[in-house]
Amino acid sequence: MRLPEISKTIQVPDNVDLKMDGKKINVKGSKGSLTRDFTFAPIAIEGEGKNIRIWAKWPRKKEAALVGTICSHINNMITGVTKGYVYKLKIVFSHFPITVKVQDKSVLIENFTGERRARRIRIIGEVKVKVEAEDIIVEGVNLEDVSQTAANIEQASRVRRKDPRVFLDGLYVYEKNEGVA
Repeated sequence: MRLPEISKTIQVPDNVDLKMDGKKINVKGSKGSLTRDFTFAPIAIEGEGKNIRIWAKWPRKKEAALVGTICSHINNMITGVTKGYVYKLKIVFSHFPITVKVQDKSVLIENFTGERRARRIRIIGEVKVKVEAEDIIVEGVNLEDVSQTAANIEQASRVRRKDPRVFLDGLYVYEKNEGVA
């Protein structure tokens, strides 16, 4: 059964400048700017002043779900340019001391379980990575880039072919925040 119309409205804060060019949305705030293209979506996006309306007329299940998804993406963009996103990872080791370094646009994990070669993880987008003692701080304005970089760091330090109950070494995400570290 199809519904006649699904609609969601987003209130844009005063400190955020949002420009629309068709289904391309550009958001600027105090932390930076983000641009996203939603031309792939079979829904309508229209802006009236400080309100944005995302809607679909006679949607199927996928179009109805896309309305909420795109609404969440735009809200994440607004939060990113006003507060930013911060993920914190903890360096955990029992025998071999792990060292983590940031080099250009990549993170190096050295001496992981005694390995001689460093594991290299690429930093995605305009994300800043800082190493402070046993903590790694990943911060930026784009939620997808920040979370994917943190997930890649965590996955690169997974212990394989050993008992995971015994070998607990690794880098683990322990905190996810909006705002500055």
